Amino acid sequence: MENTETPCMRLVVAGQDYLAVDLSALCKDKLGRLPVVLRLLMENVARNMEGAEKDAALAALVAWTDTGTSEAEIAFQPGRVLMHDTTSTPALVDLAAMRSTLAEAGVDPSLLNSSLPVDVSVDHSLAVEVFARGDAPERNMAFEIRRNAERYSFLRWASKVLQGVRINPPGTGIMHTINLEQLATVVTLQERDGARWLVPDMMIGTDSHTPMVNGIGVLGWGVGGLEAQTVMFGMPTMLRIPDVVGVRLTGALRPGVLATDLALTVTQRLRAIGVSGEFVEFYGPGVSTLSAGERSVVANMAPEYGATTGFFPVDRRTLDYLLQTGRTQAHAERVETYTRAAGLWFDPAAQPIYTRTLHIALDAIDMHIAGPRRPQDLLGYGEAASALAALAFQPRIAHAQMPRHPVAIAAITSCTNTSDPRLLVAAGLVARKARALGLKVPHWVKTSLGPGSPAAAAYLERAGLAADLSAVGFDIVGYGCTTCIGNSGQLPRAIQDAMAGGAVHPVAVLSGNRNFAGRVHPDLDLGFLMSPPLVIAFALAGNAEQDLRVDPVQVTAEGRPVYLRELWPSAEEIDAALALSQDPLDYPRAFAVAAGNPLWHALEAPDTELYPWNPASTALRRPPFAALSEGSMLGHYNAFPMLVVGDDITTDHISPASAIPRDSGVADFLVARGDDRDDLNVFASRRGNWEVMVRAAFHSKTLKNLLAPGAPVAHTLHVPSGEVVPLWEAAQRYRAAGDSVVLVAGERYGTGSSRDWAAKGQRLLGIRAVLANSFERIHRSNLIGMGVLPLRMPAGMTPSTLGLVPGDRIEIDARPGGIQPRGAVGVVLHRADGRSERFDAVAVVETKLEVELLQAGGVIPSTLRKMVGKHGVVNAPSA
Repeated sequence: MENTETPCMRLVVAGQDYLAVDLSALCKDKLGRLPVVLRLLMENVARNMEGAEKDAALAALVAWTDTGTSEAEIAFQPGRVLMHDTTSTPALVDLAAMRSTLAEAGVDPSLLNSSLPVDVSVDHSLAVEVFARGDAPERNMAFEIRRNAERYSFLRWASKVLQGVRINPPGTGIMHTINLEQLATVVTLQERDGARWLVPDMMIGTDSHTPMVNGIGVLGWGVGGLEAQTVMFGMPTMLRIPDVVGVRLTGALRPGVLATDLALTVTQRLRAIGVSGEFVEFYGPGVSTLSAGERSVVANMAPEYGATTGFFPVDRRTLDYLLQTGRTQAHAERVETYTRAAGLWFDPAAQPIYTRTLHIALDAIDMHIAGPRRPQDLLGYGEAASALAALAFQPRIAHAQMPRHPVAIAAITSCTNTSDPRLLVAAGLVARKARALGLKVPHWVKTSLGPGSPAAAAYLERAGLAADLSAVGFDIVGYGCTTCIGNSGQLPRAIQDAMAGGAVHPVAVLSGNRNFAGRVHPDLDLGFLMSPPLVIAFALAGNAEQDLRVDPVQVTAEGRPVYLRELWPSAEEIDAALALSQDPLDYPRAFAVAAGNPLWHALEAPDTELYPWNPASTALRRPPFAALSEGSMLGHYNAFPMLVVGDDITTDHISPASAIPRDSGVADFLVARGDDRDDLNVFASRRGNWEVMVRAAFHSKTLKNLLAPGAPVAHTLHVPSGEVVPLWEAAQRYRAAGDSVVLVAGERYGTGSSRDWAAKGQRLLGIRAVLANSFERIHRSNLIGMGVLPLRMPAGMTPSTLGLVPGDRIEIDARPGGIQPRGAVGVVLHRADGRSERFDAVAVVETKLEVELLQAGGVIPSTLRKMVGKHGVVNAPSA
């Protein structure tokens, strides 16, 4: 960027001179009216775009304040990429396969490399096998390394061969907590053309909860692995200038109310107004009352409230957090000087223009839980009983000890609610008071504490709370996603036996961010989200139907009822314990120790430029879509519906992450290739093997296929034969016959995690288009990245009203030259009885780049052809 092209300003920090983009010169008097997230996008455009496109993008951003919306496209260039092990594995397997393909085409494979720093956190594979004992972290780590050795060896190979890829080993914590505590700079120093520039830290991550870092003023959001690959290859992320929802916060949280309660309230309120992909920014005087830790809890749940971001601008609380987590005073000073000068410092009195606004009074929020199947279903903390009663579960027999809805899993888990020390300290104080009264968790409850940061062990120990947590069964089990991502391990034997007898319908309680049916454990379809101290209270109760507003948590051995109000800590008690617990050096020190994990460093990794694929591996296989022969799925075709599903189909439904059932077809496939049926690990651990993952597609007990309502899990009706067969077998039959297939769905298709295998599985099943009422943002992007066309059906048309029956065909006119962003696509429904119905669907395509990806067949074939063309190889296969 030349000085003459973009106005810049000079800053002096600690005697050092710096340059920075002068946003006020670009915006004139409109800077204060722009949401801060758009100011950050403007800074990014000014630094990275060029020529007339840059001028047009800057003009469109300035003009945004006139209408609060825009159709203009901009190129966003993040400074870094964040991944975790189960999204990085498929992405890096793709890169390894692409390097093999390029080598076979005569292109130097080392030319395919990341142009940005990529941090991979190995956090998604830790399972709770051992719990409620002091050596649980070491024993669970040993299980993890043994089960995932081949995959982890591959990651080590990738970090050696691929530029800029750094692996944070098992035990270093959850990716978003690491981002907050270790990686985020808020303001970054760049060397450009011999000058030192200060620029905002902006990033993307291959996990939907990447916006957690928005809590400390870093602009970042979650993307699919396929979109991340395009950024790694040096391409920007193209996006329409986003609509921005402003959430005005006033007042302050009342004593006893925690950040979790606020996050669940925000989730319910924003889902109620239909937020879907917009940026969300928090403003108003209430923001200043929240610590950076509390803000990060709220920001983390952006995907649950339907948003791309949940942004809090930088202020004094941000600087406090940087210092509390071991950053230097000089670093904090640089952040403050830059953000104040650039117009990015938070002003509680500011009233920017927003697309629409929502007001939340912090002092009106109560203690809450959410569930039992969606995070937006907000309840008072005593209303679990009524929510469960509405299910009308009737036991076949009464259990001698357990209630009909016992708490089977009680997990303090997830980056969402373990990264803020205040929440863990509050949980520890509940445990302390319960311990003093002699309270114990019932034997049927599986307890666990899986903090996002290894520093948690130090500060809980310093506060004297680690022993109290251990006394009620909440020993630390390790530092990773554990139960939140479905790595909850086996259910207690007592629960398994009671379920088998039809005596109970068990429930999970967790401090996570999602409670979709089957997510936490494949045998649990009920779960409530809540704060860490409430998890302990429900664990002690053992009964999810207990109304903790009026019922005792437990009765002591002496017969005295103990109520929640006796266990709940005051704000002053939390403050005192927190003050005792904190040492800024805990954070860098604990991370450094964990990064030296000897089990990780003992793993051997290949030294070859190309990955040596093993055809006998059940963990890593070269995927067929990383080939030059792969072409576009667009066209004019008459398709059979492969599946017809309803609303809220999550990526957990489409591509599960939890334990592989030992009696499943996937298990049979693995056992036939030498794996142990009793130690198959989780679906997420197999994302490097396309043959496993295509068989895992739509493997969910709770998924209802309206085309074949009584079909077994992951089966469908093969219409020409009339046979119900596994989905992958139906796909093979359709492909062999030259028949096209599509999928029909309802609202919010693809909600949940940002897993690219939810799209890859559909591509491998041959699904050319998905017709739905609406799509969640990241899954829509992933579908396009795999060349699958997302189509929105007209208002009022749903899977139910369509009434598709076997023999109905769907004709789609999606020829490559006819697809435009948000353009009409002609559809004809040919009924089995001879009738025809015509309608126009809308291509849910946002940018011209996405159109190009669909025309090329997706990110991978597009990249391969460009590289082959650029490097002059002739006679390469064409699409």
